[in-house]
Amino acid sequence: MEHNQYDLLEVLDHIEPAELDYQQWVNVGMALEIEGYGVDVWDAWSRRDPGRYHPGECRKKWAGFHGAGSPVTGGTLVQYAREQGWTPPCDPGVALGWDDTISAEGVVVDSNWVEDKDVQEPLRWNPADELIRYLEALFEAGENVGYVVKSWQKDEKWLPADKGAYDRTAGELIEALSACGGDIGKVLGDYNSEAGAWIRFNPLDGKGVRNENVTEYRYALVESDSMEIGKQHALIRELELPVACLVHSGRKSLHAIVRIDAADYGEYRRRVDYLYDICRRNGLEIDQQNRNPSRLSRMPGVIRGSQKQFLVDTNIGKGSWEEWKEWIESVNDDLPDPEGLGDVWEQMPELAPCLIEGVLRQGHKMLIAGPSKAGKSFLLIELCIAIAEGRKWLSWQCAQGRVLYVNLELDRASCLHRFKDVYQAMGLPPEHLGNIDIWNLRGKSRPMDKLAPMLIRRAAKKNYIAVIIDPIYKVITGDENSADQMANFCNQFDKVCTELKVATIYCHHHSKGSQGGKKSMDRASGSGVFARDPDAMLDMIELELSEDVLKAEENKAVCAACKQYLDAHFKWEDDLSEDDLCSAYQMMNYCENLLDKWQWLNLQRIVEEAKKRARGLTAWRIEGTLREFPKFPAVNAWFSYPVHQMDTVGVLGDIQPEAEMPPWKRAMDKRKPKEQKAKERKESIATAYDACTTDGKVTVSDLAEYLGVTEKTIRNRLKEHGGFVIDDSEVRKKT
Repeated sequence: MEHNQYDLLEVLDHIEPAELDYQQWVNVGMALEIEGYGVDVWDAWSRRDPGRYHPGECRKKWAGFHGAGSPVTGGTLVQYAREQGWTPPCDPGVALGWDDTISAEGVVVDSNWVEDKDVQEPLRWNPADELIRYLEALFEAGENVGYVVKSWQKDEKWLPADKGAYDRTAGELIEALSACGGDIGKVLGDYNSEAGAWIRFNPLDGKGVRNENVTEYRYALVESDSMEIGKQHALIRELELPVACLVHSGRKSLHAIVRIDAADYGEYRRRVDYLYDICRRNGLEIDQQNRNPSRLSRMPGVIRGSQKQFLVDTNIGKGSWEEWKEWIESVNDDLPDPEGLGDVWEQMPELAPCLIEGVLRQGHKMLIAGPSKAGKSFLLIELCIAIAEGRKWLSWQCAQGRVLYVNLELDRASCLHRFKDVYQAMGLPPEHLGNIDIWNLRGKSRPMDKLAPMLIRRAAKKNYIAVIIDPIYKVITGDENSADQMANFCNQFDKVCTELKVATIYCHHHSKGSQGGKKSMDRASGSGVFARDPDAMLDMIELELSEDVLKAEENKAVCAACKQYLDAHFKWEDDLSEDDLCSAYQMMNYCENLLDKWQWLNLQRIVEEAKKRARGLTAWRIEGTLREFPKFPAVNAWFSYPVHQMDTVGVLGDIQPEAEMPPWKRAMDKRKPKEQKAKERKESIATAYDACTTDGKVTVSDLAEYLGVTEKTIRNRLKEHGGFVIDDSEVRKKT
């Protein structure tokens, strides 16, 4: 069961009793009883809600739990903790032993090697001054302060007798204390010197002392009753806790008032949980009952028995919560140490083997970018099959091994059928289907920062050499136009590569609008991080096919259909010339004379289908931006559903991609009426002038560079336009 994977006492630390209703509170007790814990655990935890805690009530309820018909188990505690924002320290799917160390994150000191640090009483005892320094360190002058001076005794222990005062401001108290002559009883009221006195460290609204009366979630209490006070002192300082005030309790503990600076109660709880967890990991055994923001702490400047409650220090450790948390995380950054190049010059480490020859190494990242309808998903499925079978993908040889395809877009049936269709279209026998695993997540995907650890857990020990994620827009976290957010997003792919030692391959779409004038690595939608982060980027751009090219492909398709039909039905002699075999007219004429009526009708139907497929062909140019290998010549391929096929003839080599032409040139290249061409020339000049004015004055050479023509052409067009003047190569609009 899930709860067996966690320390239930740690889980209980993340449940606030004040957030539960009565039945849920009872359920916690039942769960602890059934899991073998004692009533004292339930009672100690219940004390964290002093407003509803009643001494002895836990023991009365406990007696009735034994033998309950439908016992509540520890899983309920895990559920309550999750509902209150707790995140388990490890994925629930990974079973850990009770003595396993979950993580070393946050460990900055070894408590076994920390020497005790003495705590010195103040040489000059001025009670009022002690309390004034405390108030000045924690409160603004106009903020209400809560404190309790009355006490009562239970089992030889002195406890606060009431809610105390909570409607006086820090400024009022400081003014009164400054004039009391050191007798704080005149200001606060007399207290029992055997019991001491208490004060609340967060400001209140003046209406009560519950959590909802706290106006600023500024501080939290760190206290330990189970360690030597010198050890407490040393660890608090070694941990660099952002302590605003450190108070000696007058007995066996220090009270550290730690800066939390939370925006609301939810953030306060999360930060306090983090604080307590770091303290626990570093050997500072703290009292878990002190989480409430309205908690009472020991007041400096009073006597408790034979000792003083005094202010040990103020403003120690880091200056803020953010600074402290950043320091904690930086100490545990698990980054490698720098190494000297001279140490490895003669014994260089081996490079990772190639996954895709000349394009991508194993353990690296690759992005495929392209517009819609480019067949990117089919291209990735083709890559899966090429890796599984150890075959070529487009023009590149692939290493053979196991691959995981993460399907985020297709329903399960469609995805599986697509794999089978691509296998058959590629003409490959499915000899190594066991090398392909498919993780179907349509409708169940998570943001990449949540998906990455789940993927890593499932892929561990599977010996994959590649993980393919299709497509990434389904798992993007944050704004895709934000460089820092996308850098964090791309880091998740690094985690997959590092943890699994696999290549991670994913696809992304082009940005909307014309791609004219853009470099291949700048066409992907969103931040440039997408293109600059991976080790290899392949960009697909469509080639605009002319009518002549389409007719040529149609002719080839007809010839191939005729030959295939003849081979299937006849032992025909090759009585056609090589030229005839490449002519649709000659092939159809030959077949019409050879076939009977029904055969001829059947062939005509097949030929029409072939023509339709030929007309449906799209052509693509694939360019690469590589980090590990030299740039390769652009690769041209046809996409004939459902596979891409290399242009082995070279018919696509001379076609310029439409998206690489500026808009004005695409218009000029098409045959249009003379009047329309003149109009477009005028518009192109006006558009170019407006674009160039953003940099200041506009010259003839600026316009020529923008439009990609000569300066002579620009001068002619400016003259034709009539709305501009040229003054020593500077172009201005006529006024």
